[in-house]
Amino acid sequence: MKNYTITVNGNTYDVTVEEGAGGAVAAAPKAAPKAAPKAAAPAPKAASAGAGSVRIEAGAAGKVFKIEKNVGDAVKKGDAVVIVEAMKMEIPVVAPSDGTVASIDCVVGDPVEAGALLATLN
Repeated sequence: MKNYTITVNGNTYDVTVEEGAGGAVAAAPKAAPKAAPKAAAPAPKAASAGAGSVRIEAGAAGKVFKIEKNVGDAVKKGDAVVIVEAMKMEIPVVAPSDGTVASIDCVVGDPVEAGALLATLN
């Protein structure tokens, strides 16, 4: 007999597994579901959120995979600033013009919708 804690769709269950006749395995819930642990608070965004006049926005819904540039970096039109992962593809979000990165308004792992502000340029 073995005891396990299993989480399914955010619900936590304590289960006991016993070996049955012929090697079959049976599992039975031992207790009512426990409350799922609370998710950690998201990391703080850049202090200068939205500081620049040129917006860099997500072209598709997905998750921030990588941040290529930092605040203060000079960029040329077409340089990748942020990489968004959508449907198992890495999509570079590029600078629409030459400039300097004024703010990075996302962190790696953030879920984003199409049109979400990711960074700004001056």
